[in-house]
Amino acid sequence: MHLRPLQATDQIAYVQAVRSSRRLHRPWSYPADTAERFARLLERPDAEAFLILRNGDDALAGTATLGNIAHGNLNGAYLGYDAFAPYEGQGYMTEGIGLLLRYAFGPLGLHRVEANIQPENARSIALVERLGFRREGYSPRYLKIGGRWRDHVRYALLAEEFGASPRTKR
Repeated sequence: MHLRPLQATDQIAYVQAVRSSRRLHRPWSYPADTAERFARLLERPDAEAFLILRNGDDALAGTATLGNIAHGNLNGAYLGYDAFAPYEGQGYMTEGIGLLLRYAFGPLGLHRVEANIQPENARSIALVERLGFRREGYSPRYLKIGGRWRDHVRYALLAEEFGASPRTKR
């Protein structure tokens, strides 16, 4: 697996992958499924979005984003991700998110990455736990997803827990 920053030229493939993967995403996530929403995803100044691609054929297995990136005293970000059909359940997301964490705790110099997951989303919880995230708490009505305020379980991973040493950035 490898990562590549999301770019404007990815719009058609990305939107098509999102639309063909709705059964995986709903009700947990509503990723950009139109050209307009995709453009807004690229315009976020405090986020870095990546495609998770399979080596050899560059098959689009998923996407991952570090959002609300804050340097300084917090020096952290929020992790968001979506798998794409037909590549779910094959370990590609675990490997891809692992690559993203190496980037976050290495070149980006973050200290903390947080993932907030709806408590019923067992597959997503299993993914972050495989990567070493620890549960920190429960947040009622935390995020509005699909038009509804939804509860979330808060997970976090620190650079030291990942085996990295955060660098001071900015």
